[in-house]
Amino acid sequence: MDIFSAASLSALLQVIAIDLVLAGDNAIVIGLAAAGLPSDQRKKAILIGVLAATVLRILFAAVTVKLLAIVGLLLAGGILLLWVCWKMYRELRTSQAEEEQATEALSNSDLDHDSLIAGKAPRKTLGQAALQIVIADVSMSLDNVLAVAGAARDHFWVLVIGLVLSIGLMGLAASFIARLLHRYRWIAYVGLLIILYVALDMVYRGAMEVWPHVNNVVS
Repeated sequence: MDIFSAASLSALLQVIAIDLVLAGDNAIVIGLAAAGLPSDQRKKAILIGVLAATVLRILFAAVTVKLLAIVGLLLAGGILLLWVCWKMYRELRTSQAEEEQATEALSNSDLDHDSLIAGKAPRKTLGQAALQIVIADVSMSLDNVLAVAGAARDHFWVLVIGLVLSIGLMGLAASFIARLLHRYRWIAYVGLLIILYVALDMVYRGAMEVWPHVNNVVS
């Protein structure tokens, strides 16, 4: 067991940072979808989002760990994670007003003091919001599991802790983390840099893994 080795502790710190940022990012997306609903339907939509994200994270974790062991898929996963970084960077540029509406919906509080909770968000039905949330959850759960698996590398216990922490944060602290990231934007950018590092590391390790096979084919 290498629980207290420098490599596994470093991997664990990376996983915790990734989980914090992606849980907050996922929460903001759920909040944006739920913000356009009447107040009595908002909690149902948020619950649907959290449950869907939990189930998808477990399913993706079971599959991703096995897939990354296949030669070439670590490189593909790293490239996919680079795209995730770009997508996350664009999401961090979400307008302050939109993000505030999402955070209000998640925390059920009037942050902009306009006597309404997410009152400026475009109106939608519960079905529309639920579909939007589930589609977003598929993408973001895969992003989360891929980033955590990449950071954990061969430390299986780090991967397990990362998965449990991810589910716990989504279920218990999503609104708190969303508000934290809304208030302290730099935390999200630090998380983004860590995910970028993991993506580049996966690309490098994947390329080193694939190169001997490519070299054999060429020669």
